[in-house]
Amino acid sequence: MKLVTTEQMRALERAAVEAGVSEAQLMEEAGLAVAQEAWMLLGTLEGRRIVVLVGPGNNGGDGLVAARHLADWGAEVVVAIPRARRDESLLEELVAREIPVLRGEDDPDFALLGQGMESSDLVVDALLGIGQKRPLDPEEPVAKALAKLAAARKGYSPPKLVACDLPTGIDADSGAVDPLAVEPDMTVTFGLPKVGMYQAPASGRLGRVQVIDIGIPKAAQEAVQLELLTARWAKQTLPARPDDGNKGTFGRVLVAGGSARYIGAPRLAATAAYRAGAGLVTIACPEQLVPALAAGLAEATWLPQEPAADGGLRGESALALRHEWHTFDAAVLGPGMGLSEDTRALTWAVLPDLAALPRGAVIDADALNAIAEQPDAGGRIPAGCVLTPHPGEMARLMGTSVADVQSRRLAVAQEAAAKHGCVVVLKGAHTVIASSDGRAALSPYANPLLATAGSGDVLAGMIAAYQAQGLESFDAACLGVYLHAATGEGARQEYGEGGLLAGEIASRLPAVVKEVKA
Repeated sequence: MKLVTTEQMRALERAAVEAGVSEAQLMEEAGLAVAQEAWMLLGTLEGRRIVVLVGPGNNGGDGLVAARHLADWGAEVVVAIPRARRDESLLEELVAREIPVLRGEDDPDFALLGQGMESSDLVVDALLGIGQKRPLDPEEPVAKALAKLAAARKGYSPPKLVACDLPTGIDADSGAVDPLAVEPDMTVTFGLPKVGMYQAPASGRLGRVQVIDIGIPKAAQEAVQLELLTARWAKQTLPARPDDGNKGTFGRVLVAGGSARYIGAPRLAATAAYRAGAGLVTIACPEQLVPALAAGLAEATWLPQEPAADGGLRGESALALRHEWHTFDAAVLGPGMGLSEDTRALTWAVLPDLAALPRGAVIDADALNAIAEQPDAGGRIPAGCVLTPHPGEMARLMGTSVADVQSRRLAVAQEAAAKHGCVVVLKGAHTVIASSDGRAALSPYANPLLATAGSGDVLAGMIAAYQAQGLESFDAACLGVYLHAATGEGARQEYGEGGLLAGEIASRLPAVVKEVKA
């Protein structure tokens, strides 16, 4: 499913107008859809009291069209206009139908509006939609109307609430939620869903989402490069598993990492690679870790390395591995390495060697932090690599703050992909995947159950396994992200919000893949 920013949605609307669809027709389609969804939400309209909150722009126009249809179908409609509209042409049809119009200047303390919403069956929020870009001022009319709406929704018999395109107070691009925003029962969004609808915290404040076609040309929609990952897409993308395949068919993965402090990380990545279907997984780690790791992963093969003084991989291990990379299809670099001078030296030396891997590599954990410390490291990262930072690692990679990363997740991921010339996976609620060629995708899931130590190691191993099985790096990253999150969603019904171990994500993965294929 395609997703759009505010700017892209407006460009699509312009494309529709250029293709012969008038702005009035777009508004008519949008308003009609809102009215139909409101009708279905209520079940019947005869005698039902509906308040339509109308803003000053096009979103308000959509609301006026919805009000006209709802009144024609038998509802008792009141239109409330907290802030004056520049264009009142649509109001003429409502006046002709004798639909009551309550203006802000006639109800300065909004007492009448509050009483009307408290006694209504449904409210339509058509105040601002995607047009809002600044915080709401509590002293402005729109904010005061929202305060009365919030009070009505908390009352003894609260009205149902339908948001027109986007609930007022939600940023269509960042997903930021204004403190005055009121969560609806349903959001009826037009053309394509907006990026902010799949960013936290907005994703949990939309109610049920209904996407409505309002006449945007299909060719213009197909040009949008941002996708929402779906089960259907995952089913179509999963690598083939031919009956006559062998372990070579399904790819060879090398996991390089581990240290005395982080013993389990490479095992989690390797286990996940196996569970994701890799045919053979090898672990390159400090030799003293092999007995402990092998006890829990008998299926792996090993490239033991002489340890550094701190128990991690020595920088000189880059020389030992130089003649090994080409024997594997994909690799994971970084799980459990720890950040030390040896890690910095190893990462810097190894980066160009990753080009020997025919299908790419995943760079994770402290290998990312080592890259962040070298301003010109991006030029050493071969094409086909996938970087998998969490917000803190991304902040270090991009020389910014975690707050900036979280407020611009999509944009920052795209900037990082362009800067490093590779695929970037920005982990977290609604993980973002961005490619240096402009493609991007979002995970539909936000799940605190996955916020557990080792979860990222599992994801890295999964992505490398899908690379090894032949998927190009962007698709491998997207598939890994989707299935990792879908596994968490399945576990959520059993565990609730916490308590899942990272290793359990890997062990549950084959069953989730089976469900996706069904």
